[in-house]
Parts: sequence; structure tokens; C-alpha cells
Amino acid sequence: MRRWVQIHEKDNVAVALVTMEEGTRVTFNGSLFETREEIPKGHKFALQNLPKDGEVIKYGSVIGRLKTDVSCGGWIHTHNLQTTLSAGGEYVYQPEKNEAEGGARKKGFGTSREKLFFEGYLRPDGRVGTRNELWIIPTVGCVNEIAEKLARDFEREKASGVDCVTAFTHPYGCSQMGEDQENTRRVLASLIRHPNAGGILVLGLGCENSNIEVLKGYIGEYDKERVRFLSCQETGDELGAGMEALRELNRHAGAARREKTGVDKLVVGLKCGGSDGLSGITANPVVGRFSDLFLLAGGATILTEVPEMFGAERQLMNRCKDEETCQKTVELVQSFQEYFLKNGQTIYENPSPGNKKGGISTLEDKSLGCVQKSGSAKVEGILRYGEMIEGPGLHLLNAPGNDLVSATALAASGAQVIVFTTGRGTPFASPVPTIKISSNTDVYQKKRHWIDFDAGGVVREGSVEESGENLLRLVLRVASGEYVQAEKNGFHGMAIWKQGVTM
Repeated sequence: MRRWVQIHEKDNVAVALVTMEEGTRVTFNGSLFETREEIPKGHKFALQNLPKDGEVIKYGSVIGRLKTDVSCGGWIHTHNLQTTLSAGGEYVYQPEKNEAEGGARKKGFGTSREKLFFEGYLRPDGRVGTRNELWIIPTVGCVNEIAEKLARDFEREKASGVDCVTAFTHPYGCSQMGEDQENTRRVLASLIRHPNAGGILVLGLGCENSNIEVLKGYIGEYDKERVRFLSCQETGDELGAGMEALRELNRHAGAARREKTGVDKLVVGLKCGGSDGLSGITANPVVGRFSDLFLLAGGATILTEVPEMFGAERQLMNRCKDEETCQKTVELVQSFQEYFLKNGQTIYENPSPGNKKGGISTLEDKSLGCVQKSGSAKVEGILRYGEMIEGPGLHLLNAPGNDLVSATALAASGAQVIVFTTGRGTPFASPVPTIKISSNTDVYQKKRHWIDFDAGGVVREGSVEESGENLLRLVLRVASGEYVQAEKNGFHGMAIWKQGVTM
């Protein structure tokens, strides 16, 4: 097993793949040196003598500037490295030659534009679900407990063809203003239309701002066999009425059957959380390989977490299909920077305590690793928060880094499956099947009940290409009905992005 890796030929640092004791001998470019101190797994050490104020290069790009001199073999982390990022700056569109198709054709999957399929539930609007669930969606937090009780009570009655009964509770729907209220309405409407639900009970109170009649204007046309509405203030026995509505939805959903469907009907969200120093070496590049293969076959992927594009945004901008899309990406990044400043927060202090413990030192370090989930494909479009994806290819979505908030945003924009990389591990679940991918085998072995796929083998005998192809196979199996660990645990969740005043 390799003990360290230089990720890019331009890098002046290497990453420890295992904890390296002080005095560990390293041979690099024909020279021999020793580590100056213990280098924890996932952390960086200098490959040459580096001066104070010198730039540190990782992934072939600058990830920060040194606060002190660092000798060859010295540990580089938050104690001696600081970000180079600052607000403002000009962006110029410098399109790159697209490498995704050639890269995806290396071997195995994607040697031609072969058609890939999954078994899904075809809905009347033409979209395809990867699950056939009964969802209870409250219009307002006041009815959360009723929604949860209905879900618990009806679980025993669900048809054999129904995967589960879930209440997606939230604290919003009233006492909101302006764009904050609009965001809630858009996300709720998108979830009500989501194809992973074979039946949806929209549960309202009656006096809320985002009441049922208001929401209907955002939902638009809907399948009346698949969606029922219930206003609790307008019925004497809301629990009895709710159970009866669920029985009707259950009969309809229970009759649905999976059909063979091309992946041009499948949207996969790309997400990470609890990253470590190996995430940008193993799990994220594996997801990038998957994404390139999947897009080549006609699918669609969505990358979000705008704060974790800061420091790597130019790479994404230069991969945009045209200058107009690049300008929309600039606006996406700048609007998020303004959001931070408007709320009196520092833009570029993003790595969490877990990130730092795992070896990530600056936001550039984190972002350059994060965006590798997008592979090398062109950026085809930019989505507003709550906006539905309309075509194939890679899209960028406006949402924050918070795991549950951004995963919910991916689902609301049309993702029927999410792939989620992590170096620390997490049990969270989203509205759609979320495949957890560990960056290291230790987390996979310790948390087998959380993790679905181990990318840690890349640092041993495996390869990014092979692991990406294996991940593609897993995604197709999950889209066809194989449960992920979170589903086996009975976990579901959702969270709406709160942005405004609460009255």
C-alpha cells in the first residue's frame, strides 16, 4: 500500500495515506528526505523547502499561503497555512477543452454511447420514480404531529408494492415573508410533484400563509389519483379523514409496477459532507468518474453546495458550455458571497472541525476536492433554489453546504437518487435514496450500517476508473429498487433553506 501521494505533478505538497511517524523516509524525484514530525492520515507535508508567504499547491492549484517557513518533510495544516481568498475579483470566461467523453471511454462502461437502463415507476407526467412511497407533506409546521401519527398508523396498512409511508415535517409555511416564503412554497410544490412518491397527502391547517389553495398555484397540473389534499380545520376528524385519504392513495400506488427505463429519465444529485483529506483523492474523483460515465449514457447530474465552490469556481466557470452559462455561474457565486456578507459572516471560513481534523486546511483545499464530484463534463445549466431540472447533462444548483438542506434541494430540483461522499460518516437521510460513499475504509468498516460503498480501496489496489464503474452499477441497482443503508434503518428527512425574517 502506498503511504503518500502527490495528487498533481505541479503540487509542492503530498498527502499522507496512512499516519506517517516522524522520521519516515520519503523518496521524491530521486531525492530522499524524512518527515519532520508525525503526519496524520489525510494531512499534507512539504515536498520541498517552502518560504513564509509562499503558495502551497495541491490539485495543481493554490490552496493557501504559508504563515511561516516550512522545511521539506514538514507538516502543513491550519497552524501554518492561511487562505488566499478574498471578496470581489473579476471572472473571465476561458473555456477548456472538454475531456469528459474521452475520459469516460477509457475502458469498461462508456466504450461507446451504450444505452443504460434501470427499472422505475413511470408517472403520468413522463417522469420516472426510483421508489413507490406514500408521502405526507405538511403545508405548515403546525400539523407536523398529525402527519407523523398518520404515517406511523398507516405503515401497517400499506400495500406490498409500497416501499414506506413517510411524513416530511418542517417548521415553515407560515410567519414567513418575501423570497423566504416563496422558497418554501417552491420546495413543497416540487416535492408534491416528485415521481418517487406513488401517493401524496398534502396536509394543511387552514389559516397558514402557504395554505392548500395557495400551494395549488405552485403545483400546477397534478395527477388527481396520486395527490390528495386535507385541511385539518375544515374537517371534524382529521385523523380519520387522513387515514381514509391514505387508503385511497395506497390502492392507487399499490397497483404501480416497475418498467425498464433509459437513464435519460434519471437525475442523480452529487453531494458531500464530513470530508477528510482523502475525500479529494478517493471518493470525490470516484463520483466524478461515475458522473462522466452516466452523462455519456444520457443521464443528468446536479452539483450543489455553492460555498464549497469558492476557490474552485473558475474551474467550473471555464467548463461552462457557453459564455452565457458562465455568467450565470458568476452570478450564482457572487450572490452567495453577498448572502454571507449581508448576514455579517466571513465568506471564506468554511471547513468544519471535522474537515480540519481530517486534513483539510483552507476553503480552497476543501473546494478543489469537492468539485471533483462533477467529473470533467461541461456545465449545461444553472438552477435556482427550488427550480426543476429540464434537460440532461451536468447542472449547478443554488443551495448551501448544509447536508440535509442541500440534499433536499437536490430532490426538489428533480434528483431521484443522491450520491453522498463522506470521510467522517453520517447517518442522515434525504427525501430520496442517498448512497453514502466513504473516502476511507476505516469509516466503511466501522459504520457499515451507514455506508453503502467504500472508495477507500483506491489507495490500495483499486483505481478511480474501476471504482467509478462499480458505483455506476450500484446507482442503477438502487434506482431499480435496492435499498440503501439509510432506508434499511428507516430514515427519511428533509429541510428547507431558511433565508428571511420570521414574523
